[in-house]
Amino acid sequence: MIDVQRLRILRAVAEHGSFNRAAAALLLTPSAVSQHIAVLERSLGRPVAVRSTRGVTLTEPGRLLVEAAEAISAELDHVRHEIDRLDAGRPRLTVATFTSGGRFLLPEALDRFVAAHPEVELTVRESEPETALPMVRRGEADLALTYHFDGPLPVRPGERPGIDWTPLMDDPLSVVLPRGHRLAGRAAVGLGELAPDRWVLGCLKTEAYLRRHAERAGFGLQVAASTTDYFFAQSLVAAGVGVSLVPKVSLDPAPGLAVVDVEPPRPVRHIGVAVPRRRRPHPGTAAFVAALTAAAELRRCT
Repeated sequence: MIDVQRLRILRAVAEHGSFNRAAAALLLTPSAVSQHIAVLERSLGRPVAVRSTRGVTLTEPGRLLVEAAEAISAELDHVRHEIDRLDAGRPRLTVATFTSGGRFLLPEALDRFVAAHPEVELTVRESEPETALPMVRRGEADLALTYHFDGPLPVRPGERPGIDWTPLMDDPLSVVLPRGHRLAGRAAVGLGELAPDRWVLGCLKTEAYLRRHAERAGFGLQVAASTTDYFFAQSLVAAGVGVSLVPKVSLDPAPGLAVVDVEPPRPVRHIGVAVPRRRRPHPGTAAFVAALTAAAELRRCT
């Protein structure tokens, strides 16, 4: 039988890349970590980790065990939260959400859910995807309203997400310009046409996209202001500080702004809801996902 404690140690070795750093994180000696891994390997009859001057590399059996350790840890965390719920009296549901998506979709979804399930005590926690998804996996949130760009869901390298994903809507990004800008009357612009302009950033992920595009187009990105709030970014654009790239759900066009589409390939955020892949999901999760789906459908039709 595989010992759960040794799986936890192997997981730490994989996370930290060495026996010494894993030992420090676990408050063990490197010798104890090495002995635990050796016993694990003897019980399997094959190696799980290979040491080199560059650190520790997992073998294929080792990677499979780490995936199992992630799933077991998430299940145990989930069970702990479920036990805590037993003393809570009312059933509880914790929802993680990113700011603009919560502002756009949650009010309608909450109205629907609370009307149908007034007995449930709701908690909403604001979190970006890289924080919200681990919360769902660990059982700290029952679901997350979140997003990703054209790549995969944001999880750490080597991790399986451990979640199920329900797409809700696409959220294309547009260029927001001061009303008097030279390109304000256009139906669509290429981002390369804005090479001379200074940018107001409303999100670090948008900055990463813009920097990649600028590098491909051969110009340097000039940043006038950097924020973590698309609505604040738009107020700075209206004041003439620069131009910005803003998702549809965050658009708040004021009299001093012009909103222009981006020519293909247009950047898009994919908004959806993540729930943990559990044997016994929270009974309110499916109902809340249905409420979010209905809210997204209503928003698409308006």
